Amino acid sequence: MGEKRKGFFQRFLDGVEKLGNKLPHPVTLFAILALAVIVISGIVSAMGVSVEHPGEEGTMVEVTSLMSAEGVEYIFTSMVDNFIGFAPLGVVLATMLGIGLAERTGLISACLRGFVLNIPKRLITAGLVFAGIMSSVASDAGYVVLPPLGAVIFAALGRHPLAGLAAAFAGVSAGFSANLFLSATDPMLGELTIEAAATIDPAYAEGMNIAMNYYFIIASVFVLTFVGAWVTEKIVEPRLGEYKGDYRENLNGLEASEKKGLLWAGIALFIGVVLTALLIVPSGAPLRGDEGEIIQSPFMSSLVPIIALLFFIPGLAYGIATKNIRNDKDVANQLSDTMASMGMFIVLAFTAGQFVAFFAETNMGLVIGVYGAEFLDSINLSGIPLIIGFIIVAGFINLFIGSASAKWAMMAPVFVPIMMYLGYSPEMTQMAYRIADSTTNIITPLMTYFAIIIAFAQKYDKKMGIGTLISVMFPFSIAFTIIWTLMLIIWMMFGIDLGPGSPIYYEG
Repeated sequence: MGEKRKGFFQRFLDGVEKLGNKLPHPVTLFAILALAVIVISGIVSAMGVSVEHPGEEGTMVEVTSLMSAEGVEYIFTSMVDNFIGFAPLGVVLATMLGIGLAERTGLISACLRGFVLNIPKRLITAGLVFAGIMSSVASDAGYVVLPPLGAVIFAALGRHPLAGLAAAFAGVSAGFSANLFLSATDPMLGELTIEAAATIDPAYAEGMNIAMNYYFIIASVFVLTFVGAWVTEKIVEPRLGEYKGDYRENLNGLEASEKKGLLWAGIALFIGVVLTALLIVPSGAPLRGDEGEIIQSPFMSSLVPIIALLFFIPGLAYGIATKNIRNDKDVANQLSDTMASMGMFIVLAFTAGQFVAFFAETNMGLVIGVYGAEFLDSINLSGIPLIIGFIIVAGFINLFIGSASAKWAMMAPVFVPIMMYLGYSPEMTQMAYRIADSTTNIITPLMTYFAIIIAFAQKYDKKMGIGTLISVMFPFSIAFTIIWTLMLIIWMMFGIDLGPGSPIYYEG
């Protein structure tokens, strides 16, 4: 083990860890970036830099200085509005009201355990990866529930428990941007993408929706499930060898109260879906478009509250059935606990909101987009090489900054305009980013739950450390990145929409 830690890859990972630890907290980082925008806008404005607006021929756009008297006034008078208007703030908090109740009543955990414990043994690996992928509907709950559960299941079956932990961790984290349902990630990233697209083409941005990657992420579930199971059984498990530890597990099924709760939750979900369908499907339904359209309709604009309700209603039913909820005070307390857990996100939203708003106000995103696109065009980097290059860059950045929303808040204002100028839709840019962000989560020590996964693993291997865990997870990261990128390339070649009304190419 000591010789391996001295190798090139281990030294690289140690360097990533050291560099990442030296980066400021994301809250501080956004404050620094906002200050940098103010200073740079003053300098660039004084230089008289201007570009032609790509969407309005003959219209020149200059950088607006925030160091001028008008700029200083804007900074102070807009600060509260910048915070409140930060695109993901409202949608994430609203979505988490529903998802949080389902998580805190135990519904999410029971669903995951019930699924994994009731599938045939020959499908247990694929089922574990699939459950991990699907757990992203509950935000980060899968990190806490599934990796230790995967280890327990594999140990009980006489297989290496770390292989089960790795399969679950790969599904939860590397498959975070794949699901059969929309999750909190979709509105969180989607709102930032729409806001960035509006700097180039406001009319196009108005027609976008948060389900912009939905078709692709549905197909991704099945592809990543197969890849994750194959890597586990053909690469990771053989490399780990036979488990010789003393720790053994016995599997316990769901309790009677949990089964009753799942039944109630299932009935409640069915009723909720039927009632929602009545608001959408019939001709003249209130959430249907004026001309009978579904894609451009109030329904697509109402996805956030719909998602919240479709989690809230089953979560409430499960809580009542299992006695986790006895009255309205319990509901209020659990919702309050959910919002309390979002405290760091709210603080982050304040500084990130200033950066995003300042960046938009100065027109720097549009200017960088035009110059960046011209540079890429001059070196003939376009098409598939461009997409691959963007995925590599985004994946490298993810090694140092773990938060998906924090990274995209920084990257979207720059890369969305560049890619639009080169003919790629904002929806396409977002999907490429999501691939890069998800697949490298499992090999960076700076990912929020990395230390927790190590703690779970040390239950079965006392010597488990950062390097060892990364070496176990690295095959998943490589395989997911390659296969997922190839899948996106094939999607491009066939020109299939990434989601409802969400093309691959942008024709401005």
